[in-house]
Amino acid sequence: MPEFIVQPYAASDRERWDSFVDNSKNGTFLLRRNFMEYHADRFMDASTIVTNEQGKLLALFPANLDGSTLASHGGLTYGGMICDQTMGAPAAIDIFAAWFAYWTSRGVAAIIYKSVPPFYHVMPADEDRYALFHHGAELYRCDVTSVVDLNHQGPVQARRQRGARKAKKAGLVVRESDDFSDFHEVVSHNLMARHQRRPVHTADELRLLQSRFPVNIRLFAVYAGDALLAGTLLFFCGQAIHAQYIASRDEAREQGALDLLFLSLIDTFRGSARFFDFGNSNEQEGQYLNRGLCEFKEGFGARSIVQDFFRIDLGKWNERAENV
Repeated sequence: MPEFIVQPYAASDRERWDSFVDNSKNGTFLLRRNFMEYHADRFMDASTIVTNEQGKLLALFPANLDGSTLASHGGLTYGGMICDQTMGAPAAIDIFAAWFAYWTSRGVAAIIYKSVPPFYHVMPADEDRYALFHHGAELYRCDVTSVVDLNHQGPVQARRQRGARKAKKAGLVVRESDDFSDFHEVVSHNLMARHQRRPVHTADELRLLQSRFPVNIRLFAVYAGDALLAGTLLFFCGQAIHAQYIASRDEAREQGALDLLFLSLIDTFRGSARFFDFGNSNEQEGQYLNRGLCEFKEGFGARSIVQDFFRIDLGKWNERAENV
């Protein structure tokens, strides 16, 4: 079996980390260090790189430590193993074994792993999921993500089409915006009213991230004159576009503002991307599905793709490995 060397990420690795992400088969700009580190004060970074004996970079594991638990980075929706086109299933099994052994030797008791949803893959990249199964990891959570395949869009509900027509008749228009303050105020109001929580990002953080990734992060909003009524922050991730936030003012819902927004965006980006990702509609670690929210997304022709979350007890893994 070839030897794989696991090393902690260091600042001197930034350039080759980012280059590897850009050329990987399952990474997006969210895995670049400039995105991961904007909230470095919130997470104890524990990212690692894996090389062969000749020093060739084979895989990245973006992660953070929380006590004796290692997690696919807590500031990201997904993380897992980022790999290039040379990665195959046999190598993945051995790389995970090396990664588990590395963290076991450092006193980590468990690993929480968030896989990269398959619509972000530029080619098949599920070697990690098989390797986790092989090593006895527990699939403890599934999130339902609603995704429009822009080449094979599902049927659009008549209700969504009527809403869009109503919004146009009322004179509402969709345009790209840099009004992060007003948009963040709408997002904050919605989240507090419905879920009693605040947005993950502040308005200043959204501006910072957009300034770092102006091509990848863009705000689109629905306006009545100069008044922002609804909007969504889009993350452009290669073949997939992800709606990071979706929000509207109370009065805008009755006017069909979101219907106009998403039908317009889907038409605009059809041909330049493959998938439009509305995100998940889950709570309670996947156990609860917000049916109304999910059905709203499905009204635009979205259908379900599941994101898997794994947990592995390294003590049990070590016992299992010794007995093989």
